Amino acid sequence: MTELVHLVPGICAEIVLDNPPMNVVTTELTAQLRQVLQAVAEDAATRAVIVYGAGGRAFCAGSDIAEFESLHGRAAEGKLLLEKLVYRQLAMLQVPTIAAIEGHALGGGLELALCCDFRIATPRSKLGMPELKLGVTPGSGGTQRLPRIVGPARAKEIILLGQPMDVGKALSIGLLTQVVEVGGAVAAAREMAATLAERGPVAMRVAKKLLDAATETTLEEGLALEMDGSEVVFATGDVLEGARAFLGKRAPRFIGR
Repeated sequence: MTELVHLVPGICAEIVLDNPPMNVVTTELTAQLRQVLQAVAEDAATRAVIVYGAGGRAFCAGSDIAEFESLHGRAAEGKLLLEKLVYRQLAMLQVPTIAAIEGHALGGGLELALCCDFRIATPRSKLGMPELKLGVTPGSGGTQRLPRIVGPARAKEIILLGQPMDVGKALSIGLLTQVVEVGGAVAAAREMAATLAERGPVAMRVAKKLLDAATETTLEEGLALEMDGSEVVFATGDVLEGARAFLGKRAPRFIGR
């Protein structure tokens, strides 16, 4: 079996999509990604995750259209249920995640990038959801995650028109976190991941969970969750280490408990 997803474990783990030339999403790639994400979730040493495509031509150009014929009348059981499960695995990782978009992120590829907390691209990148041009709709979270990131009006523009977007516009509407020089997306993601890994691990997990919940709860519910999260964080040794390091004018040495 061809290895379509590679894992480089570590404090800043890396997940590499490797289905040349455009790293399209196949059923097999999705199944392998599920296994890799499970390994990442179980590794307590991991403090940040980077996702990128091999080869530099594309982060991921979307679904393998050659599979569409076999999916006629059975898209859910043949493709979408597994994709939704796996993409949710990525979105639900407790540590921060970064999509390093070297080249294009289209269709299912952009849906995958939307599951990450940060998205870094280059001037050569194009982002979009052209599914309607093929007579299908985004089915792996695009219609739900995109409006939560860029707002409903921009999401309708991106999905209903189906035109690819350049990085300048994508950055201006909040779809991208950062634009770097061509060839530099992975290096920039590694630099960001290293910075994220320096933060308190428990505080990072709590903050990410609270931020993700903010769009799903009322203000009062969110404030109550925030209070509970603060109680968890202030019960750790890391909060004492952070304060002592600050007062001692040194870098903190967090241990995650």
